[in-house]
Amino acid sequence: MLTTSETPPAESGKSEMRRRAILDVAREAFLSQGFAATSMSEIATRLGGSKGTLYNYFRSKEELFAALMIDICQGPANAVFDHMPAPDGDLRNGLIELGSGLLGFILSPPSMSIHRIVVAEAGRFPQVGRIFYEAGPERGQEKMTNYFVGLIDAGKIKPVDPLMAARRFKDLVLSDVYSRRLWGVIGDLTPAQIRAHVEEAVDIFLAAFGAVSE
Repeated sequence: MLTTSETPPAESGKSEMRRRAILDVAREAFLSQGFAATSMSEIATRLGGSKGTLYNYFRSKEELFAALMIDICQGPANAVFDHMPAPDGDLRNGLIELGSGLLGFILSPPSMSIHRIVVAEAGRFPQVGRIFYEAGPERGQEKMTNYFVGLIDAGKIKPVDPLMAARRFKDLVLSDVYSRRLWGVIGDLTPAQIRAHVEEAVDIFLAAFGAVSE
């Protein structure tokens, strides 16, 4: 017997389907028009429902935008950050695997679309940049930092600030390629091109941070 606080499975499934529909419509609107030009009223109209119903799921356009960024990036990001190489394994190969996954994820079309929206809108709407950072890069940075703590504890790299090491590693992996892809100067990279770039980045990183025994 259900208590007043329980939700019937059918209702729960219907609610999730509605939330999924909202995110799908929001994705199309935000990616095609940007943050500023998209309104909650327009999204409600596209859905064929009332704005009040939309606000039952997301209290503001900012909250909806954050949920969309998490939805777009969560699966690919989890594949990178939740399955990182073992800290006590082969250091160079592990870093190449991690860096290739990271770069491939960031250069993917959905990820680049979000990055371009943030770059375009953050000057007028600083909250967009904050929402993006907290929903994506900050979470990834925390997991990367924990990984580098493991590398330091295993004696694989020098005993430096793990947050700093994680940031320098990411900077090297993204160097040059990310900016040129963001600006549309270059097209999509092949897996082989991504790996070659990451191998170079890892070698530079290890020259600066690798333990003497490595």
